[in-house]
Amino acid sequence: MFIVDDSSSGKLNLLELVALVVGSIIGGGVFNLMHDMTTGAGAGAIIIGWIITGIGMLTLAKTFQNLTMKRPDLDAGVYSYAEAGFGKYMGFNSAWGYWLSAWLGNVGYATLLMSAVAYFFPVFKDGQNIWSIVAASVILWGCHFMILKGVESASFVNAIITVAKLIPIFIFLVTMIIAFKLGVFTHGFWFTPSGHFEFGNVMGQVRNTMLVTVWVFIGIEGAVVFSGRAKKRSDVGKATVLGIVTVILIYALITLLSLGVMKRAGLSQLGQPAMAYLLQSVVGKWGAIVVNAGLIISVVGAWLSWTMFAGQLPYEAAKEGTFPKVFAKENANGAPINSLLFTNVCVEIFMFSYLVTASAYNFFYSIASAAILIPYAFSAFYQLKFSMNETPDTPGRTGNLTVGWIASIYAVWLLFAANLGYILLMSLLFAAGIPVYMLLQKRDNKAEKVFTSGERIIAIVVFIIAIFTLFEIVHLGVDGVTSLEWTQFGKLF
Repeated sequence: MFIVDDSSSGKLNLLELVALVVGSIIGGGVFNLMHDMTTGAGAGAIIIGWIITGIGMLTLAKTFQNLTMKRPDLDAGVYSYAEAGFGKYMGFNSAWGYWLSAWLGNVGYATLLMSAVAYFFPVFKDGQNIWSIVAASVILWGCHFMILKGVESASFVNAIITVAKLIPIFIFLVTMIIAFKLGVFTHGFWFTPSGHFEFGNVMGQVRNTMLVTVWVFIGIEGAVVFSGRAKKRSDVGKATVLGIVTVILIYALITLLSLGVMKRAGLSQLGQPAMAYLLQSVVGKWGAIVVNAGLIISVVGAWLSWTMFAGQLPYEAAKEGTFPKVFAKENANGAPINSLLFTNVCVEIFMFSYLVTASAYNFFYSIASAAILIPYAFSAFYQLKFSMNETPDTPGRTGNLTVGWIASIYAVWLLFAANLGYILLMSLLFAAGIPVYMLLQKRDNKAEKVFTSGERIIAIVVFIIAIFTLFEIVHLGVDGVTSLEWTQFGKLF
């Protein structure tokens, strides 16, 4: 999850395009991947999860690629597809979800960063104490004022960050291959009471992996857009497929090789970043030093990039009339001053949840992943709708319909896999957007009607669910709500 600099005007060959796609997707989440995947799943379910993710992410990538080519006029961001296909309110919710995901992800990045720094400076403990908040706040507002002065991401900085990410990953993979033991890998392979494959149990485990896979793939839409810098037009599709397949192989190898070195129960109990502690258990302290140093460089760079992106997103949406105009204000350096300030104030406020949340990193990557499902889902739905409206003799229509159907089914599956608890918490975030949308329509867009009849029903339903969620939080607490399963839906009423 890392914004790739696109300032160079040079055209890229196939290998360079693949590297661009890989570099733009792999982010800080990879360093804790083996812990996050094994918390609720065994090796067998993880393999199935990566297969589903591979198919789903490839079709989502193809969706973004198709829509970029067929609707080049919709260049405000992936959320513009929701408005084009399903109206202004859905377009706003898509932009709102995309923005929420960006800055909530930054809150998660902060605790991951401070937990890595804590390896060298124990005062920060697990990255969730008051000193972690103070240090993360200094970095946050340092990035803020750098961006206000017009500091932009440079290609050489991105190159350093990419190397900082990939070297520890390469060392880790080589070490895991050497240390791999088949007996350890096959121990508790299905992680079921009987020890054998049980469909319901295993699929429940697969669902547990889905938000993790979304988190480590956030940014896939940017990778597809940047791949348009190809020397050969025919290389774009190849680079997208090869790049995403490469990322999936890297992610799958990291999780599966880890299960051949340490049993699932041990991996799920590792501190963060789990990659550092697992490597240290095999090669000694230098392994943890390399991983933590690489993680710190990677996350600081990614955090700067995503701080820029999270501030830029409402600014761009405001210029298109999808967000209130107040977000469109620039300073003398052309930086989105209001958008950036409001975004980083939100990050700062939510950082204080570190003091009361059991596992802040897991909580925030899960809620950030759940939030981005809305723009991803509407992109898939619009791909399907657009292809269905094409004439039967349109070249590639059958393939595009297939992509649209698979991507849409995958998007719905992800919403189901997000679990009831995170859907309920999302309702609070999207309910908070209702008055913002009403202000946008009445004051900025001078609309006679704020909602269509269908949109009004959706807004009322979201509001009711949000009120219900508040009552459940009072009763169960935030951690209690996040643990709610879809099977408990009927018991809540």
